[in-house]
Amino acid sequence: MNTENTGKKEARNLYLKNEDLDAAVAKYLALLSFADGQQKGRLLPVIEAQGWVTKEPVFAKISSPYYNASAMDGICVEAMAMIGVDERHPRTLVKGIDFNFVDTGDVIADPYNAVVMIEDVIIKSDDEITINNPVSLWQNVRPIGEDIVAGELILPAFHQIRPIDLGALLAGGITEIEVLNKPRVGIIPTGTELVEAGAAMAVGKIIDSNTHMFVGLVKECGGQAKRYQPVRDDYELIKKAIIKAVEENDMVLISAGSSAGTEDYTRSLIEELGEVVVHGVAIKPGKPVVLGIVQGKPVIGIPGYPVSAYFVFESFVKPVILAFNHQTLTAGVTIKAVLSKRLMSSLKYLEFVRMKCGRVNQRFVATPLDRGAGVTMSLVNADGILKIPKNVEGYDAGEEVELILMRPREEIENTLVSIGSHDVLMDLVANIIHKNKQLVNLSSAHVGSLGGIMAIKKGECHIAPIHLLDEESGIYNLPYLKRYLADQTVVLIKGVKRTQGMIIPKGNPKNIQGIADLIRPDLSFVNRQRGSGTRVLLDYLLKVNKLDGSQVLGYTREMNTHMMVASAVKSGSCDVGIGVLSAANMMELDFIPIGDEAYDFVVLKENLEDPRVQIFIKILKSQEFKDSLERLGGYSLEQPGELVEP
Repeated sequence: MNTENTGKKEARNLYLKNEDLDAAVAKYLALLSFADGQQKGRLLPVIEAQGWVTKEPVFAKISSPYYNASAMDGICVEAMAMIGVDERHPRTLVKGIDFNFVDTGDVIADPYNAVVMIEDVIIKSDDEITINNPVSLWQNVRPIGEDIVAGELILPAFHQIRPIDLGALLAGGITEIEVLNKPRVGIIPTGTELVEAGAAMAVGKIIDSNTHMFVGLVKECGGQAKRYQPVRDDYELIKKAIIKAVEENDMVLISAGSSAGTEDYTRSLIEELGEVVVHGVAIKPGKPVVLGIVQGKPVIGIPGYPVSAYFVFESFVKPVILAFNHQTLTAGVTIKAVLSKRLMSSLKYLEFVRMKCGRVNQRFVATPLDRGAGVTMSLVNADGILKIPKNVEGYDAGEEVELILMRPREEIENTLVSIGSHDVLMDLVANIIHKNKQLVNLSSAHVGSLGGIMAIKKGECHIAPIHLLDEESGIYNLPYLKRYLADQTVVLIKGVKRTQGMIIPKGNPKNIQGIADLIRPDLSFVNRQRGSGTRVLLDYLLKVNKLDGSQVLGYTREMNTHMMVASAVKSGSCDVGIGVLSAANMMELDFIPIGDEAYDFVVLKENLEDPRVQIFIKILKSQEFKDSLERLGGYSLEQPGELVEP
């Protein structure tokens, strides 16, 4: 960058310190003053006050009920006049003299002081009835103030108003309520590379999605968000944007520029305009957060990677907004779950790991998702978060851990857990389940076919998608069940035939013809992870063609899904990868077929009658599933859902 345009000498930032999370939050909140927030307020109609926080305690103006009211349909009577009534001594009453008919909510006025429910009344005529059950004083009558007494406290100060509170306020005669102003949070996107969603894309450009996520999170926390237009990486321009945002808001978030690069100006700007309290916290992802104060207002620099941005918001921004509203941060709902695979972590950071989770055989089983700080979909797909504390190396497979849930527990309980090979058809199944409002969810973790077989063996999933070619017999899947699951009673649910092949750029610019070309020095390759059926197939084909994998440039570069392989080819980071035709079609790439394979599902026989498994089998057999596959291309169906025992 031209330093004349920035007005500042380029220099690489240095972190002040990697502080522990709890210490950093406590230190920051202790330096912030929310006195102004306590003073400011507004009057709102009660019917518009949901989600706002009361500024002062609210007391009832009237009692509820406002009069003595019948609690049910029946007749009102004088209780003392009914003494002695029972089944042996029934009494006939005359309307207007001894009783009157009442409905629920009707006024009970002198001389009446009790209600006999209509089921205990024997009607003789329009004017005469008989009762044969005793009645006590004020029986079945709601007295004045039974619910709310005039002058009684309805809501305390600093209470966030809920829908049930609205009813209580209105019943107590409150039509307007004084609430705290919601904190105004200014959000500044920074980065020359940023473009708005919907704009024409070009190499080197990134859609600004983080700040729109912040807008939603701010509203969810009880704040008012104001997003500004993106500011390019220019020191003076960002400085002006921060000054303006600080003047107009109670709090400012600066998206990106908080790290240690030459164009990361957030720390320097906060330091110039105010005070940097913390720069760098021992969490992963989210380490390069900047916590500052400018003109007495919190200004937070948030890293640009989406997952880092989310956890920084949850860890630092949310507590500040809640403190502004005099609310406290509550712990999320947690469950205990068993890890399906070993999970290692750095000793230097508190790490947040996104997890898939479901209930299998009376226990919750959790599988980690992609841990990259830029993988937004790991947040979208996560069922829960596992916190690995600082100074802990990680957890072993089979170890019980605590997850903070990101979905309702009921959803986790009703989840069909799939662990094994990846295919986009699993997304189709999940969509059909959701669209048809089936009372089940599908959780897919992609660990490869062999990983799926091991998950079945350990009782960590309901189904395991596999596609494993046995070199000796040339048969898919069944030999592997006999080899690895001989000690368990399993069944193979037939799935689909799918076409595997070489995914290449449109037009085949490097004239790739087949597997033998993979060792060409001018070709770069991307592989699938070890244990995947696609990797097994590739190694088999290399062996058949007498090729050495070490000669393939990129053999050790691994991707966990077919779509990731196709994306790598599409982006130009490699010339060829192995994957399924549907992935190539979805990314508009060319494809060289190398063979068809069976993509099936392993299930323990004892789980076949599980309603979640039955719904899955039903979908495999459905016309809707067949039509969806035909639109993708690269699949054929041969008795899908059929059960085959090894």
